[in-house]
Amino acid sequence: MNEGFFYPEFEILRREDRCTACNLCGQQCANGVHFLNAKTGRMESDDSKCVNCQRCVAFCPAHALKITESSSAFKQNANWQPDTVREIYKQAGSGGVLLSSMGNPKPLPVYWDKILINASQVTNPPIDPLREPMETRVFLGQRPGRAVRLPNGKLDCTLPPQLELAMPVMFSAMSYGSISYNAHAALARAARELGILYNTGEGGLHEDFYCYGENTIVQVASGRFGVHEKYLNAGAGIEIKMGQGAKPGIGGHLPGTKIAGDVSRTRMIPEGSDAISPAPHHDIYSIEDLRQLVFSLKEATQYKKPVIVKVAAVHNIAAIASGIARSGADIIAIDGFRGGTGAAPTRIRDNVGIPIELALAAVDQRLREEGIRGRVSLVAGGSIRSAADVIKAVALGADACYVATAALLALGCHLCRSCQSGKCNWGIATQNPELVKRLDPEKGSRRLVNLMTAWKHEIMEMMGGMGINSIEALRGNRLMLRGIGLTEKELSILGIAHAGE
Repeated sequence: MNEGFFYPEFEILRREDRCTACNLCGQQCANGVHFLNAKTGRMESDDSKCVNCQRCVAFCPAHALKITESSSAFKQNANWQPDTVREIYKQAGSGGVLLSSMGNPKPLPVYWDKILINASQVTNPPIDPLREPMETRVFLGQRPGRAVRLPNGKLDCTLPPQLELAMPVMFSAMSYGSISYNAHAALARAARELGILYNTGEGGLHEDFYCYGENTIVQVASGRFGVHEKYLNAGAGIEIKMGQGAKPGIGGHLPGTKIAGDVSRTRMIPEGSDAISPAPHHDIYSIEDLRQLVFSLKEATQYKKPVIVKVAAVHNIAAIASGIARSGADIIAIDGFRGGTGAAPTRIRDNVGIPIELALAAVDQRLREEGIRGRVSLVAGGSIRSAADVIKAVALGADACYVATAALLALGCHLCRSCQSGKCNWGIATQNPELVKRLDPEKGSRRLVNLMTAWKHEIMEMMGGMGINSIEALRGNRLMLRGIGLTEKELSILGIAHAGE
């Protein structure tokens, strides 16, 4: 029966006049798309296996390859889009839950693109960032509510533990196992050179990366993979993962096929066993329970490490953040619905959660109204794509931003959305040794440093254009933002005026 057959999504176009049958495309493709026909001596392709990772196109020495979207289409129907029909065919044939990766691709509003940045002109002149000092450093952690003097009359300048960043950006959580050793190495090296931090994700910390501890955030998820005293004390900060933007209310699952060798040892689970993090922490069912874990982690690290609580952006996020701020956490990380992941249930990824822009604005406003904004720092994540997004997030109330997909793109990711297969042709989302070595961690680190250096320059340029010379002065300064093409309700939640006002 062929009810479920549909024409391949992508087609390989090969120019026979250029192709030399060198088979380099076949050697580079982990999906088995390209092969040499021994009878004809020509290269052929199995289009059904192509995920459009562009590896073959990039490496073809004769530039003989091109990948296009298939022109074969279902009959037009606005209600029954081709992707919907294909998904029904797949589930009817398998009975399984659909998995997807790399964030929500649906044409839902991207509020960053509907927010414009204000600029200074005459009465409040702009600042020249090339000749005048610009402060991009940020400190994440609790801040005192008021000045306190010591018995001798001097100001008490002691602060709770803080994370110091040279710019308001960090590399978000991506676990060892979901991404490769070389990808982690690139992130760690780049974080150290840039003076920022990277996050281990829920897979523990490989022993080779303990030397990067001052630039590392270690994560504690419900599965507690790789969590032990040395691990907790290795990083500059500790993050409790309660949820993530790509799949709110859903736990993690790394297939047993990826649990081998160093991944098994790092996660402290047997080789070949699935690494499943349940959706709930089974010791957390209230803010009081969360508070117990926060202070357990602080006790285990002698109160020297700030504790982050990471949650997905959902519809009651402001109330949730208010509770977290009272739990003793130092930092709240909010992950919007466009956040990426190696594998998420498609229905969850595309239909659950809310945009980070609305969530961030609502949380910042709620904490200010309750007079507890200084108790915590806010970190925003979930499709931060550029320096402009960072500036807008800070103006909406963030202290810093998490980036992940942008970092993977810098490492060579082509968003082919097949991370869950473990066949990443660019050596990022794979544990296959032959594929992993395709990513040079030194070169990857350099590209990450280049990207963040460019962002830092752009951040200073935009701040100068606003007449602001420090990130701290921009935080929550919504007067510097204007909306365009937004409803009154959207403008109200974001707390910004419409362009022209």
